[in-house]
Amino acid sequence: MNSYLEIRRFRDDQIIWVTRNHFQLNQLHDEIIKRVITASVNQIIERYGPIPCSFSFFMMGSAGRFEQSVWSDQDHGIIYQQQGTEINEYFLALGKEISQGLQLTGYVYCDGGVMASNPLWCKSVSEWRQQLATWLLDSNWELIRQLLIFIDGRSLYGDASFLENLKTEVYQTIYKENLLKKLLSNTLHLKKGMGILGQILTETHGPHSGSLNIKEKALFPYVNAIRLLAIKGNIFETSTLSRLEKLPDFELPSTKRELYKQQFLKLLYFRLSLAKPDNYENSHFLPITSLSKKQKDEVKEILKNGAALYRYVRNIVSKEDS
Repeated sequence: MNSYLEIRRFRDDQIIWVTRNHFQLNQLHDEIIKRVITASVNQIIERYGPIPCSFSFFMMGSAGRFEQSVWSDQDHGIIYQQQGTEINEYFLALGKEISQGLQLTGYVYCDGGVMASNPLWCKSVSEWRQQLATWLLDSNWELIRQLLIFIDGRSLYGDASFLENLKTEVYQTIYKENLLKKLLSNTLHLKKGMGILGQILTETHGPHSGSLNIKEKALFPYVNAIRLLAIKGNIFETSTLSRLEKLPDFELPSTKRELYKQQFLKLLYFRLSLAKPDNYENSHFLPITSLSKKQKDEVKEILKNGAALYRYVRNIVSKEDS
């Protein structure tokens, strides 16, 4: 059995070979996380006895979308088959063990507590069903945000059908209750990446002054817009690129899909090759002064197309519900 220390050494040895390849990097993250889960499950079995029922451990956020950078924080949850006080305690202990294991192997804790160590994200199938129904039918901004986080969930260990079935129910409710507009309003407040004179809007103070926040200003317009189109089109894929590929022509013409795919790929490459990936925080910022004129123009193009895509989706969703 791998200890967390051994898994951390494995991570440090392997990651240097994949820091410029987005897909290989994310495959490595999956491998590391699976090793941590296996080690954690063994620890918990040793401590508390056999696993009481089937479960699914799923990733959300950038890991759920297969869009992690070199460093990543934790976003994950657990769905288990049966409920009961002892079963709940067992899986919460497992969630805490996995969170700790991931932290020891290089994944910082999630600021917002979106982790299986939090009872909100570690529940039985029936409790999840109840919670998701509340999130769906309550217009509270925070609950809708949590719902969107859940929709990016991707099962990495255990019975994937638990997550798929819950997502099917979520999508059905969204259509039945016409909730797309509500989901849209949760992601409307995007931070602009470009000013009216066509200049890149960088951070004006703090340690990242002069840098572009890639996560909020470049990635999010693509991620949020394509997620909405995927929900509208009943597409269960979680990565932005897979969602784009699955969209039918009547939702987004193939020429546009190809353009946005190329722009998003270029953005992922820029994040890996031009940001300073020495820690989780820094990997989100692109120091603009270090870019060539050609690179700056390409970044502007990515920002411009991301904003255009977002406007397009906003118009479609607004018309749909009106």
